[in-house]
Amino acid sequence: MRNYFLGLCLLFALCFTACSHSDDSVDVLIIGGGASGVTAGIQSARMGAATLIVEETEWLGGMLTSAGVSAVDGNYDLPAGLFGEFRGHLADYYGGLDSLKTGWVSAVLFEPSVGNKIFHEMVDAEKNLKVWHNATLVKLERENDAWIAQIQMKDNTIKKIHAKILIDGTELGDIAKMCGVKYDVGMESRHDTKEDIAPEEKNNIVQDITYVAILKDYGKDVTIPCPEGYNKDEFACACASHVCITPKEPDRVWSKDMMITYGKLPNNKYMINWPIEGNDYYVNLIEMTREEREEALKYAKHYTMCFVYFLQHELGFNTLGLADDEYPTADKLPFIPYHRESRRIHGLVRFDLNHACEPFRQSQPLYRTCIAVGNYPVDHHHTRYHGYEELPNLYFHPIPSYGLPLGTLIPKDVEGLIVAEKSISVSNIINGTTRLQPMVMQIGQAAGALAALAVKEGKNIREVSVREVQNAILDGKGYLLPYLDVELDHPMFKSLQRIGSTGILKGIGKSVDWSNQMWFRADTLLLANELKGLGDVYPFVNKQVFEGNNTISIQKATELVGEIAEKEGIEMKEGRVEEIWDKFDLKDFDMNRNILRSEMAILIDQILDPFNNKKVDIIGQYIQ
Repeated sequence: MRNYFLGLCLLFALCFTACSHSDDSVDVLIIGGGASGVTAGIQSARMGAATLIVEETEWLGGMLTSAGVSAVDGNYDLPAGLFGEFRGHLADYYGGLDSLKTGWVSAVLFEPSVGNKIFHEMVDAEKNLKVWHNATLVKLERENDAWIAQIQMKDNTIKKIHAKILIDGTELGDIAKMCGVKYDVGMESRHDTKEDIAPEEKNNIVQDITYVAILKDYGKDVTIPCPEGYNKDEFACACASHVCITPKEPDRVWSKDMMITYGKLPNNKYMINWPIEGNDYYVNLIEMTREEREEALKYAKHYTMCFVYFLQHELGFNTLGLADDEYPTADKLPFIPYHRESRRIHGLVRFDLNHACEPFRQSQPLYRTCIAVGNYPVDHHHTRYHGYEELPNLYFHPIPSYGLPLGTLIPKDVEGLIVAEKSISVSNIINGTTRLQPMVMQIGQAAGALAALAVKEGKNIREVSVREVQNAILDGKGYLLPYLDVELDHPMFKSLQRIGSTGILKGIGKSVDWSNQMWFRADTLLLANELKGLGDVYPFVNKQVFEGNNTISIQKATELVGEIAEKEGIEMKEGRVEEIWDKFDLKDFDMNRNILRSEMAILIDQILDPFNNKKVDIIGQYIQ
């Protein structure tokens, strides 16, 4: 009997130890379950790391859901990674991609509550991932190369968590600040960033925030009482109307029907996130305390309710009222505002407008280190700032599609921390495109991959190979560079992504109307001078190979690759080229015809594999 009792005690002790360990020790701790926090958690868990997301609200998805911005901006032709997966789930829910085109501002619109539901389903599918809702970080320490976090739960109890890697997924970079990371707020001077559209002098002005409203058509008059201090002149030129006399933006005065259908959602709902004399609101919350932010946001909410009243009372949309089946909040408004700007950390690299516009002409070849892609123009909201007329006009400044480098996520001076969301190391100007939802979701996915690899290999974050992170992104159906030539499921997709990321063959970026693009030119004949990038990877190659605008036959291309393979000690078996042709279903195998750029990329990738065999550092330089 005594032995039986001791056995029960031992069993209880072992169970208690196991249970408490699962709660107080994780590989990766993510503070913030927003657009990047949730994708960081999913990616980290899928790569085998025990991961915990701590989120202050009941929802997941941040700006996409909790802030109500359920209209995706950009990347419609670049369904990268977990963003593409999320979009696919939305399409399944509503009945196809075309069913998401309910408003004209976006090709992907959905009800915030549906987005939250899908994010929870994606998270629940990961056995290595847990989420603590209604939980707040109250204290953070670093000890023996690990993080110790104290989390206040919904019932006010405190849980202590030990983590190997910490990810800042907060809306305003609050964790980065707690950890002592250096950062910037506001606009840099053009003299500092060399961006010609930046202001002459730096300032601390941030973009307007928006407290979004989700309206629903009730089919009857639901006009709210007139809010205290309401002034219709604040919104007079939100659209063409009898009260619009002196618009701030004369070229963008549209009809009231255009305005209201801008963010039309499925099921007769409307996202009110209107930038033209609508419910944008200027306040710089970044350095405020939690209490100061809450007080300031009361005014932002009130401003939105004034705009709702304007829509109902002045414009006749009196059957539209705050949806009662979206947010479980007392006021039916979203949990958080839409933050367009945050702290921007000092990272191992700083990405700016010039890197996006001319990626192959910079002193640092950051394009070789990219982990996410975007194609939205630079778009800043400043019209609610008093004095906005003196700021640069950053409304839809055109840029080509671009890739975002890994080093933007890694702080310079703090170990064990990865920064995501909108707090990455970018200039204020380029933040006008890197802040958007598809990019931020990819940033989170890359953060999760980097964290999981650091844990798996027992390395510091900055010691993890760039190429390993990029391979994880490719395996997760992500893009490294925004080539539109081939889709994700095309057999040559990864080869073009890898060779593009070596710089051996470079793409061409351009802006066409509102469409920002980059093309590998897969079906274009290869010219000799387009192979100059080979010299960066293999300096021993005779430079005469790269001279002239002449085309190159498959025979000559095979001989060139064979010579490099021999010097690199890579075996090139007889018939290998024919095998590659068959594997990738390439056409017209004739050694005498001229080779296409895509065919050359595949030959180099499959035989020489420079992407994996020639490592690069965090700024894209080849490691000798």
